[in-house]
Amino acid sequence: MPVEIEIDAQGIDALDAAANDIAVRLAARYRVIAETSMADVPICNPALDVAATGFRAYCGRAVGVVTTPWFMNLVAIALPGQELDRVVPGQTVRLCLPAGEVEFIVGALEGVGRVDSCSLFSPVFEFATMDEACAVAGEILHTFFDPQALEPPPPPPARPSRRDLLRGRLKTQPEEVEP
Repeated sequence: MPVEIEIDAQGIDALDAAANDIAVRLAARYRVIAETSMADVPICNPALDVAATGFRAYCGRAVGVVTTPWFMNLVAIALPGQELDRVVPGQTVRLCLPAGEVEFIVGALEGVGRVDSCSLFSPVFEFATMDEACAVAGEILHTFFDPQALEPPPPPPARPSRRDLLRGRLKTQPEEVEP
């Protein structure tokens, strides 16, 4: 169960700073993996590096997008002082973000701890440059935190019936007659 935190303006900055610290540690750990166990693996995109994009504090977690040469994931990690429900790695958990509920797979990363991940791209060959991948990561994160992002689109216009077409009932407004 999460620990209750009283937050003032400085507290928000402190929580976001904690989220940023987590992002830095996460990126450093994935860089080590990229340089060791994932080096020269065919599923890696050689144009990409490791980046942690847009990490922010949200509901007791640091939430952001991690890009590596082999995946792009939305991740959520408990902020310091926050406890998450105990679950087994591989289990699915749900997190309600402003744009809707998202399913994450629970994992553990050496040096980081529990990392809940939602796969966005894997592998990541559709990105030609790291700048392009980071731009997409930023847009994705913006979408998850935009409550209007998942509003249903307006319905398509009604299809005219053959009868209305033949009877000339398709005009919705009278035509203007030029003087």
